[in-house]
Amino acid sequence: MGLNAASLSLLSLTILLVFSKVVTANNITLAFAKYSKFSTMSNLFIKTKLIVPISKYQTITVLAVSNDAISSITNRSEVELRNILMTHIVLDYYDELKLQGIREKSIMLTTLYQTTGLGEEMNGFLNLSKSEGRVYFGSEVKNSPLNAEYVSTVYHNPFNLSIIQISMPIVAPGLSLAIFPPPPPPVPVAPSPTPMDASVVPGPSPMNAATAPGPAADDNSSDSAVPKTPPATATATDTPEADSPAPAPSADNEKIEAADKAKPSSSASKAGSSFDVILLLAFLASFAGF
Repeated sequence: MGLNAASLSLLSLTILLVFSKVVTANNITLAFAKYSKFSTMSNLFIKTKLIVPISKYQTITVLAVSNDAISSITNRSEVELRNILMTHIVLDYYDELKLQGIREKSIMLTTLYQTTGLGEEMNGFLNLSKSEGRVYFGSEVKNSPLNAEYVSTVYHNPFNLSIIQISMPIVAPGLSLAIFPPPPPPVPVAPSPTPMDASVVPGPSPMNAATAPGPAADDNSSDSAVPKTPPATATATDTPEADSPAPAPSADNEKIEAADKAKPSSSASKAGSSFDVILLLAFLASFAGF
């Protein structure tokens, strides 16, 4: 009898656990169906296929947001919506009675998003804080605001399922898909300069030409690029002295030189003879006078 009683108790517990899971999934759908002001959030749970994952947990608290308040996130992608909605599923039970009994302090809550293994920098956790009798929710990520305030308890099945309303959705940092800035516009390629016609290129003005430095004053000129021509020191009629050998004297040249040397002697002798004749004639004239 004792064995049969133990087996019966184990079977009853198994049936209760299975039934609890089914009731949790059904109760979520039925609870939202009773309140039209949460129809948008209910449809988002169905759209993102979160009803089945939620039903795997026996104890959850859904942070519900009214249609007006949740409209701020409805334009996001399905992946973003799924991530955001999972942070509104707390893996613990909270209702109005339990919230009233909490002292004024902060409590860290684990959400369904944390179970995916994708949580980073505490964005899979929520912060529940109570101050002056009012309860606020927000992301556990550092410096995140606590601006989602508790409004009321919509549905509660003690220690199994609770749906409580908050004033606005909670969007934890890092849950949204990365938004990349648009790529910069392509840089236009500068066209290559068109060669100018030589006829239209302006020449240097007279003033500029007078002051423009010549090629010799160009600092960038290279000795190897422009050969330097030594200044001309002799005219075209000058005879090179060292570069070419002097021509050998010929016989005709010797006669000419001898004649040139003899000319001064003949002239001197003729001048002397004329002087003697003049003296003789003068003497004869003076004698005839006597």
